[in-house]
Amino acid sequence: MLTNRTSEIQNRLHRFIFRSLDDLMADRLAMDAEAVMLDLFHRTANRVPAYRAFLDAHGIAPETIGTFDAFRQLPLIDKPNYMHVYPLPERCRNGSLLECDRVAVSSGSTGKPTFWPRSIIDELDIALRFEQLFHDSFRVHERSTLAVVCFALGNWVGGLYTTSCAWHLAAKGYPLMVATPGNKKEEIFRVIQELAPRFEQTVLLGYPPFIKDVVDAGLAAGIEWPRYRVKMVFAGEVFSEEWRSLVGERVGSKARCYDSASLYGTADAGVLGNETPLSIAIRRFLADHPKAARELFGESRLPTLVQYDPISRFFEAHEETLVVSGDNGVPLVRYHIADKGGILNYREMRDFLRDWGVSLTDYGLDDTFSCRPLPFVYVFGRADFTVSFYGANIYPENVTVGLEQPEIMAWATGKFVLETKESADGDKYLSVTAELLPGATADDRKCQALAESVKAQLLRLNSEFANYTPVEKQLPEVTLRPFEDPEYFPAGVKHRYTRR
Repeated sequence: MLTNRTSEIQNRLHRFIFRSLDDLMADRLAMDAEAVMLDLFHRTANRVPAYRAFLDAHGIAPETIGTFDAFRQLPLIDKPNYMHVYPLPERCRNGSLLECDRVAVSSGSTGKPTFWPRSIIDELDIALRFEQLFHDSFRVHERSTLAVVCFALGNWVGGLYTTSCAWHLAAKGYPLMVATPGNKKEEIFRVIQELAPRFEQTVLLGYPPFIKDVVDAGLAAGIEWPRYRVKMVFAGEVFSEEWRSLVGERVGSKARCYDSASLYGTADAGVLGNETPLSIAIRRFLADHPKAARELFGESRLPTLVQYDPISRFFEAHEETLVVSGDNGVPLVRYHIADKGGILNYREMRDFLRDWGVSLTDYGLDDTFSCRPLPFVYVFGRADFTVSFYGANIYPENVTVGLEQPEIMAWATGKFVLETKESADGDKYLSVTAELLPGATADDRKCQALAESVKAQLLRLNSEFANYTPVEKQLPEVTLRPFEDPEYFPAGVKHRYTRR
């Protein structure tokens, strides 16, 4: 029986498959994002029982919200005041899980794992972000491509969401095959060795440290990555441009702005934005000019910088954190994801680059590249992942750059744990425990080299550290641990870069 939902799915599939990326994006750029969000609010208030109850609890009558200014005064929803208060079905349209057809689970990094139902309609919206990457950066429409999903499979959002979106691109007609070994290195290598030679390029998709582990272990196993014209899609963590360059070199990358891209995604809202060749070129400029980065972001550390489609996911800044609205299996209206960051419109970014006299062709952007005029969102690691030392907030992103120097990465994976510790005499000191590459051994020379590298980057990038920390306390104490050390670097779990 043809239901309204079935009809909508057919219409959305037809539109996604039979219209080009350029046409789809042109339509979105012509739309009024504020009007779209106001409509989302009213549809959610009418169809989602939990949101109606939430508004009632705050004394808000939906019919009084008639302007975008009124929309911006709506109370924020978050996990404690909404997701953990109202039953899951009531957070879905018409109070029914049957409005969705699949489910993912959040990582539970902030508490109890949360279920996030969605439908193929929600997925097609996110597939457009993957299409941007695969089309604009990797030119998949011109090259036969093997996509290797290296995210963990199962209920966790990364693996199956990525797989589904890649399948949608293949259904659209891109010359694309999707392999799903998950986060099992032996299976990944089997796929690469058997299938990659049969394609013009190979895309590895996964968390940054795991993809690096795959590349390094593959090199040790004799895999010649440059043969396969490797591209990489990352998600889940901030990384430095030094890291991008180093991993790019190991796979034979020749075009840093086009051979990799990061997604900004969450289990609750899907993919919120994606790196583009333009955003990568800007970030590479900022990595070379910390003063410009501080002017733009107000921080010494370099965030993830992506562009986003405000028709799909609409961002607002709230007390230096991010709020997002977007349609989904659980519709989100002013949802406080609490990631530290901010937003910049396209014109603001263009003017900033003009004022600094930046030529992005110097940072890898092809002068023939056609930039889509989408706004930017920047995202730091969560504020609660910092370590305080002599009053200075030490960010993992600052330490990361110290590990990602070429002379260090010859024997270190790039993973570390940052801590403040106390000596037997009660003196505080900064501790960095780093992971060695497979087969590498620890010695005093390596510890000293790593300590000096981390100190140099902290002094360069973190003005609080440079000004607050006594000179005699600036050199961290470094401990080197074996690859996949069970206490600090256990295999198969998401790594945390700080301990308290």
